[in-house]
Amino acid sequence: MQLSFISKIALVVSVFIMLTFFAVQTALVIGYFDISYNFALFGWLSVLSFMPFFFYVLIEFVRKVRYKFQSIDDTLGAINGSNALVEFDLDGTVISCNDIFCELTGFSKKELIGKPHKMLVPNNIDLAGYKRFWADLKRGKVKSGEFMRIGKGGREFYIYGNYNPIKNPYGEVYRILKIASDITEKKLIEIEVGKKNTYLEHAAKILRHDMHSGINTYIPRGLSSLKRRLDAEQIKALKIGAPLRMIEEGLTHTQRVYSGVKEFTNLVKKETQLDKKKLDLQQILLKYLKSTSYISQVQISELIVAEVNEALFCTAVDNLIRNGLKYNDSATKLVKVYMQGKALVIEDNGRGITNEEFIELAKPYTRGKDKENGTGLGLNICIAIMQEHGFSVSAEKLENGTKITIAIQ
Repeated sequence: MQLSFISKIALVVSVFIMLTFFAVQTALVIGYFDISYNFALFGWLSVLSFMPFFFYVLIEFVRKVRYKFQSIDDTLGAINGSNALVEFDLDGTVISCNDIFCELTGFSKKELIGKPHKMLVPNNIDLAGYKRFWADLKRGKVKSGEFMRIGKGGREFYIYGNYNPIKNPYGEVYRILKIASDITEKKLIEIEVGKKNTYLEHAAKILRHDMHSGINTYIPRGLSSLKRRLDAEQIKALKIGAPLRMIEEGLTHTQRVYSGVKEFTNLVKKETQLDKKKLDLQQILLKYLKSTSYISQVQISELIVAEVNEALFCTAVDNLIRNGLKYNDSATKLVKVYMQGKALVIEDNGRGITNEEFIELAKPYTRGKDKENGTGLGLNICIAIMQEHGFSVSAEKLENGTKITIAIQ
């Protein structure tokens, strides 16, 4: 502990007087002063010698007490400056509140002090639970959590509040201190996300059940029935060979897309687990890409067998391949897919991007309005799919192109 300047002076003076006292006592012992004077002088010197110690102890005590109270004041000042504070008596009546709490509720101090806490609570609150809440506080139990409250004019707001029972020296609760922070914006975002998740779940149900019938049952059956009723000569005479092939290819493409979207929307369901199988990655990628217009620009080497969700994995890799072809200034656009150890590599010969740029481009809605730049949703979802598999994705800028590495664990 560091001594204050005054304490140091008191200590020095005390030592000096004590040394003087012992010097005088020594002189008395050897007979320089008479006995009666000796006793009187001894008494005065004793008092004088212990006075500096007394003042030293007193000063240190006062200093410590002052420091303790100053520390408490500083702490309360910091809390008061950044949180909404309000004090209640045991029946929930507001005793005091700070400016932040007034700003949060919309009421002035005059409008709040003396009013019941219940004026800030929604009308549809569980009254029995509310009574238990205050009964627990009176028993000294701390309460905390997220609460919806009603401000001036019926405005709803949300707080994270800590209700702290304050006890007197006898251990009796005599008031309640509430420390709260405004979480309205965060809570409204959560509510909005919850709504959108509900809409997405509903859309996913429609896709998984209702669209399945049309894409995988009615249209294939209708096409099969049509082809059974038309022989080769009729098809040639009617000149519908090319339209029929387009319908078949379009149906195959739609079924492939539906399969990927269906698997992705399954992830919306709570506590879902990705349906994975051990598959030859080269075979499933070639099968997925065979009907695309850019298959000739993709070279797929021998790949490993890995446990993946076929539809989602192929969708994600296809997105990376298309990006490698789309954002490519080379005269001969090309994407290579190969293994490097246990990592799947997708390498293009385009302009090239660093891993930092890759991460930035994968953020949804951060690329501006330029159509060539896209929205980032496809890349964002691609990375999410790989993460669902337990794979990590990174990028590296090459001298000519970009190398995307998918670490397969």
